Amino acid sequence: MVNGLKLPKEMRERIEDIQAGKIEPVSARDAATVVVLRDHARYGLQAFLLRRVVSMDFAPGAYVFPGGSVDPRDGEAVLAWSGPSPAEWGAAFKASETVARELVCAAVRETFEETLVLLAGPTEASVVDDTRGEDWEADRQALLDRSLSFGQFLDRRGLVLRTDLLRPWAHWITPLVESKRYDTRFFVAGMPDGQRARDVSTEADQVAWVRPAEAVERASRGEWFLMPPTLATLSELAGYETVADVLAAPREIVVHEPVAKIIDGEAYLVPPEGKEEHYPKG
Repeated sequence: MVNGLKLPKEMRERIEDIQAGKIEPVSARDAATVVVLRDHARYGLQAFLLRRVVSMDFAPGAYVFPGGSVDPRDGEAVLAWSGPSPAEWGAAFKASETVARELVCAAVRETFEETLVLLAGPTEASVVDDTRGEDWEADRQALLDRSLSFGQFLDRRGLVLRTDLLRPWAHWITPLVESKRYDTRFFVAGMPDGQRARDVSTEADQVAWVRPAEAVERASRGEWFLMPPTLATLSELAGYETVADVLAAPREIVVHEPVAKIIDGEAYLVPPEGKEEHYPKG
């Protein structure tokens, strides 16, 4: 049995072409994703997931965390910033200060765009308590169409970016064989008091608050489609009882990049070292 994810037959030719130098792999775009967590009185630790619509080019039908690509304008903006500096985030993720700033801003911006959860507040010790209403929706739409930068959004509303509410968690890179590739840093954050996560993304058709262990179980039964990085993250989080436990957990960020190989004539995605349990045996 092969420890890996069996790929469609057409991927074999692409693997061979890349290995032969006939085609160049696509460059991976810097991206950020945020695992928003909450403590539920009955169910314990829960994570917020969105199911991507089946018409999406990348990961259709998969349950994912909020996130997306960076906006280069975020790396140049002068922001009201509370918490670890871009240099500290860069050290955690082994990135330049500019890229680290872009990643943190993308993490907070994309989470707001897709869920209305906003990790920012009028002071360094507060967060906004409600992001519903027509004025917030207008700003969200402006962020989506990039007519408003994230820095402009925060400045206009007089908000401080609360980077102290985030923690670094993981780093995954899409395999070379894929036609769309992302260099994604994973963050974790607790759900701010007074806010509500909502289904506002046009890229999702369903959302769920779920215990990490339950999400892993549903994936194992074939009920939910979870990509390996999402499955690995949820499996790790299943070992914690509260949001505070997760945020206090020490993390050494290691880059994980699955590799596409041809094994016994078939194309497989082979897991990175230490993540074998998150890939089916085919």
